[in-house]
This record gives sequence, structure tokens and C-alpha cells, in this order.
Amino acid sequence: MLRSMYAGISGMKNFQTKLDVIGNNIANVNTHGFKKGRITFQDMVSQTISGASGGGNNRGGVNPKQVGLGSQISAIETIDTQGSPQMTDRMLDVAIQGDGYLIAQVGNDIKYTRVGNLGFDQSGTLVTSTGALVLQSNGDPIVINDINQVSNISIADDGTVSFMRNGTPGTAGVIGVARFPNNGGLEKSGESFYIPTEASGPPAHGQPLENGAGKLLSGRLEMSNVDLSEEFTEMIIAQRGFQSNSRIITTSDEILQELVNLKR
Repeated sequence: MLRSMYAGISGMKNFQTKLDVIGNNIANVNTHGFKKGRITFQDMVSQTISGASGGGNNRGGVNPKQVGLGSQISAIETIDTQGSPQMTDRMLDVAIQGDGYLIAQVGNDIKYTRVGNLGFDQSGTLVTSTGALVLQSNGDPIVINDINQVSNISIADDGTVSFMRNGTPGTAGVIGVARFPNNGGLEKSGESFYIPTEASGPPAHGQPLENGAGKLLSGRLEMSNVDLSEEFTEMIIAQRGFQSNSRIITTSDEILQELVNLKR
């Protein structure tokens, strides 16, 4: 009887975590560049009551007798699918169509993001909305000197940042992008930034449209890849799973109460 209680407890904990993941997905349904999470379960170790035996002497084999001891979390994955590009008509907004992450310097750390609402600070340096420096593939920032004297700043598909100064065209640099062997292995570090891990593999810095990297769409931002209809369906499943596991505990408790009352 206690085994069923522990199995019910493990199921309730897992479905509670599933609801946490779903809640975070729904909370970020309008977060630019957000990649949704997905949780999967697996069964825990099973208690073997009797092992399997082969047949022989005109007698068939016997399958093993095992009782499962509940479930556990197998993985909480980041689903790295493309979000829909949203038109903004702002030339410094960029969305990456395809594989790749923008390279940003946050303090002394190098981080990566899919959020492309960019702008220039007072010194003419290209930065993200959080103030992180947008880097080229070689690690240099993109700077326009005397930015108050330039006009018609634009970003091309290949990441080239162009401008006009006194009627003469110029370029400030090329926005770099990084690709990883396993995008799902990246670790979220807050503010829509990612950092590499051993699972993701080392980053390969390059430029848009090179070596399999995607292109930059100026005047657009990548939306979240969260599907609300899917999340609401998973929420109902998680709720019913939680209720079912709580029912296992209630039923086991009622049977234990009957055993206690046998002495009366």
C-alpha cells in the first residue's frame, strides 16, 4: 500500500513541475525571441518480485513480475524552433531567419540572444535593449563615430551596418552570429540571453548567410514560439494527471484506514 502512495507523490511532484514549465511558457507568450520549454517523464526503478525464467521440459517460460515505484523527470528541454517574424518597420530591429544567435558582450561575459531590438548609445556603439554590446564575428563592437552627423542607418541581410554621412555611404561593421552543434543544450541566463554549456558545444562565430547561418531581417522582430492552444491542452492534461495521482493517495489512505479499523 505504501508503494502506491509514494508513486502518487512522485506523480504529483512531476505534474507540478510540468505546470511550472507551462506557466513560464504562457508568461512569455509575447516575449521576443523566447524559446518554449518542454518536460518529459520516465518511470523510476521497478521492484522485482520474481525474475524471468526460460522454458524447458515441456514447460513455457515465465515473464518477470515487477511493480513500478513511480515516475521521475526525464528532461526539461528548450524547443529551438523558429518564431514568427513580426513587422516593426524600425530599421534597427532585426530577426534571424534560420540558425544562429546574435553575439553580445554583457559586462565581461559573452552571451547569445535571438532578440534583435537594437539601437545606438550616446557613443555610437550598437547595443541591445539591455545595453549589451553587439559584436562582430571577431569580437569587436560596431561603432559609428559622430553618430549625430549620420543618417539612413540600415542593416542588410548579411549583417552589414550601413549609413550615410554628408551624402557619402559608409559601413560600421558586420553583425556577427554564432552557431552551436546543439542549440537545445544552451543555458538560459535571464534577459533572453543564453550561455554555452558542455551539452551545447562551443560556439562557431561567423556572419549571417555563411556556413549555414540564417539571414537578418531588418524591420522585424522574432516572436515567441509558444503556441497557446498547445499550452492550454498540456495544462489540462497536467491538471488531470495531478488529480489522478492525488486520488491514488486518497484511495491508499482509505484502505490503510480500513486495515487499522480491523482490530475494532
